[in-house]
Amino acid sequence: MRVAVVGAGNMGSWLVESLCLDYEVGVYDSNRSKLKYFFNSRKFLYLEELLEFQPDILINAVSLEHTVDVFREVVPSLDKNCIISDITSVKNGIASYYETCGRRFVSTHPMFGPTFANIRHLSEENAIIIKEGDEEGKEFFRKFYKSLNLKIFDYSFKEHDQTIAYSLSIPFSSTLVFASCMKEQEAPGTTFRKHFEIAKGLLSEDDYLLSEILLNPYSLEQVEGIKASLGELIEMIKAADKAGLKDYFQRLRGNIGMKTQI
Repeated sequence: MRVAVVGAGNMGSWLVESLCLDYEVGVYDSNRSKLKYFFNSRKFLYLEELLEFQPDILINAVSLEHTVDVFREVVPSLDKNCIISDITSVKNGIASYYETCGRRFVSTHPMFGPTFANIRHLSEENAIIIKEGDEEGKEFFRKFYKSLNLKIFDYSFKEHDQTIAYSLSIPFSSTLVFASCMKEQEAPGTTFRKHFEIAKGLLSEDDYLLSEILLNPYSLEQVEGIKASLGELIEMIKAADKAGLKDYFQRLRGNIGMKTQI
C-alpha cells in the first residue's frame, strides 16, 4: 500500500516515521526544510510529485486551520479510489467536507500530541476512529494503532466532538484561567511549577487549534460547569465554611476515583 502524508509537522513526521517500515510512504510539505531528515520514505518537493505517486491513502496532517483547504487543493487530482484521511482534533468542519466531497474517507484522532505525550512510548495513550468512515480505511488505522499498543475507541463524528469538549475544553479552560492569574513568583512550590509547565505547553499550541477546541459546539456546557464550581468554591471561602469545604473535597475525590478520607 502506498501512503502519502501531507504536512511534516510534529504529528505528520511521527506518522511518516511510524509507517515507513511497513508501507511505501511519501511525504510533502510546502516548507521543504522539514523534509530533510526523513529516511525510508519519498520526499516530494512539489504537489505534482505526490499526485504521480498515486497513493492508496492520503493522510492530511496539516494544521486544523488548513485541513479543508488542502483537501480541496489536492483531492480533485487524486485517483478516485484513493482514501482520504485526517487526524484533526475537532471534526465539526471536517465532517461537513466529507459529506459533500464524494470520496472514500476515514477520520481518526490520535488522542495525544507533541506537547505532552511521549510519542515513542504510547502504550498508555488512546486513539479514536470515526464510525462513518470507509471500512478499508478504518481497518488500515486500526491495524496501525494496534501495532503501537494504543487503546482504540469507535465514535461517530458527534460523539467524538462531545468527548473532546469534555476531555480538552475542561483542562484547556482551567489552564487558561491559571495562566491569566500569573504574576512573578520568586519561590514557586512543586505544584505551582507543574501547573506552570502545563500552561506553557498549552500556550505553545497554535491559536487556531485552541480556539477551535473552545468553540466546539459542545464546549460551552463544560466551561459553564467550571464557572459554577468556582462560584461554589468562592462562596465557601467567603464564609470560611470549613465543613462545606470538607464535603466539597470528599465529593471531588469521588469524582476522580479516589477513596474519601475519614
